[in-house]
Amino acid sequence: MACHIAQRSGPARALPAIFWTACGLTIAASALNHPAEAVPAFAQQTGQPCATCHVGAFGPQLKPYGRDFKLRAFTASDGAPWRPPIAVTVQTSLTHTESDQPGGAARWFAANNNFALDQVSVYYAGRIAPNLGAFIQGTYDGVARVVSIDNTDIRYAREFEFFSIEGVGGFTLNNSPTVSDLWNSTPVWGFPYNSSALAPTPVAAALIDGQLGQRVVGSGAYGMFADWLYIDLELYRGLGRDVLNATGIVPVSGAPKIDGLVPYWRIALQHDFERHSFEAGAYGMHANIFPGGDTSAGRTDSYNDAALDANYQFIVNPKSVVSDMLSAHATLIHEHQDLNASQVLAASNGHNDLNTFRVDASYSFGATITPSVQYFRTWGTADANFYSLPNGSPNSAGFISEIAYVPWGKPDSPIQWGNIRLALQYVTYTEFNGTSHGASKNNAVYLSLWLATHF
Repeated sequence: MACHIAQRSGPARALPAIFWTACGLTIAASALNHPAEAVPAFAQQTGQPCATCHVGAFGPQLKPYGRDFKLRAFTASDGAPWRPPIAVTVQTSLTHTESDQPGGAARWFAANNNFALDQVSVYYAGRIAPNLGAFIQGTYDGVARVVSIDNTDIRYAREFEFFSIEGVGGFTLNNSPTVSDLWNSTPVWGFPYNSSALAPTPVAAALIDGQLGQRVVGSGAYGMFADWLYIDLELYRGLGRDVLNATGIVPVSGAPKIDGLVPYWRIALQHDFERHSFEAGAYGMHANIFPGGDTSAGRTDSYNDAALDANYQFIVNPKSVVSDMLSAHATLIHEHQDLNASQVLAASNGHNDLNTFRVDASYSFGATITPSVQYFRTWGTADANFYSLPNGSPNSAGFISEIAYVPWGKPDSPIQWGNIRLALQYVTYTEFNGTSHGASKNNAVYLSLWLATHF
């Protein structure tokens, strides 16, 4: 178990710590001679470099090959002797906010300029048996200082023929809506691919937008028909307090409690051409919630989430895994809230609407340097009691700019058993929790180092 590093240090001390860590990994890697394998453990299994599956030679943004690998239950192999596909990643960072955060950015942290061991994760990532594979992540959260079961997706898949239409279909068992999705426009795997846990974030978010992750378990069936039509139908149910404790997800006092089953659906039209890849689709879910876990109202709130999404990728040279590549993703989420219980307990309104729009684009130069930019906006019905905000408005908007550097993960890389991703990210707000006045004080600079290797 890695130890959490908590220090009240400014950039002068934190920046050298990050760069010396990167240099240490480089020196150690140069001294060892391993077979031509890559990270994460999926690359160990396939014998392919990270750049084959991932934009910018580092996850989680997928190329067509990576999406097909996930569709087929993570089971593709180069035929070499099988080894358990175990991988490890470590994320460290420095967070600077435009204004100090009174009382500290989080427990154990200073008001500003915080260096953190964000997380250490161990994965089983790959084949279990023919047609059966898994992505199972266990994580030590260095900010909250807890160990838990993280994103998990266990899949069974095989090829089929349906009325002369060929396809690939299977089943998934997972612990978060959209974690099973193939594209980087839906919440779990969307940009930004890592972000600061020590910077201010807006209060309002749709339920499907990451609010149920690791607090539910679900299963369902999916299929890709003729490489054009993708359909995924799943059912979730909330985990009880004992199960949450056992998996390391500490039940939060006042957290919502799910009543009954939560259906999730996904449909998409997609196709991969020689240089272009397109996707346009929709996804959504319905859930009944006891707000704050309080059942005293004798009724539940009802959440109906529906979203549209689109993806586009352009590969300059499809014959090269290190080709320059343009990627773009967008999603629009609409949530309608029937607050039958919350209105009895606290909410001002009986019905609220919440909308979220995100669009991002990146350009990867030689699978090594990848600048990205995103515009995001959330807006909806004002409800002072429901959102616990003075003006009651859930509206927030802004931009995220990032540049990432990944030195390895290519066929000719001197290091084939490990990889690193160094990224500088800037989050700027034009509106924050319903007001543009003073929104910029929540702006944040996030410098992160992400290390990955396998056993």
